[in-house]
Amino acid sequence: MKVLKWLDEHLEEYPLILLSSFTVVIIFTQVIMRYVFGNSLSWSEEAARYAFIWMIYLGISYGVKKRKHLNVDAFSILFGKKGKVILGMISTLSFLVFALVIAWYGFDIVVNVTRESAAMQLPMGWVYAAPVTGMVLTTFRLIQQFIRQVHEWKQLHRKNEYEVREEAI
Repeated sequence: MKVLKWLDEHLEEYPLILLSSFTVVIIFTQVIMRYVFGNSLSWSEEAARYAFIWMIYLGISYGVKKRKHLNVDAFSILFGKKGKVILGMISTLSFLVFALVIAWYGFDIVVNVTRESAAMQLPMGWVYAAPVTGMVLTTFRLIQQFIRQVHEWKQLHRKNEYEVREEAI
């Protein structure tokens, strides 16, 4: 149980930190190699690009977990607490469908790709696996978020029932 809790709290954080650090070190090394030593690394730009791609897709899942994605609240301010929760649930379900579609079709691409990257000769399946991995993790985070929203809706529903009973007495 402790391991699952740790994974839930840190699954995206540590890979994001490692990929970010890796990208900074590779780009810094490339700058030093080019301007100090007059030579460059043939693989550094490609490695940094692929690390950045992985950061993007892991970052989507991390953003869902932390509830930090951008949203437009112009429409939701027209509703009360219950309406906002219901709109949030609809939004979460829509995002969930999107994540599942991307993961499904992305998996098909990962399985069928046979190319290798130009500089590092890395199988492109590893690169194309980033959207699949990110969207699968995002799916889990969206399910967690939807469960929280259902609990919030139930609490608001119970609170309203209690207030109606109080007014009747």
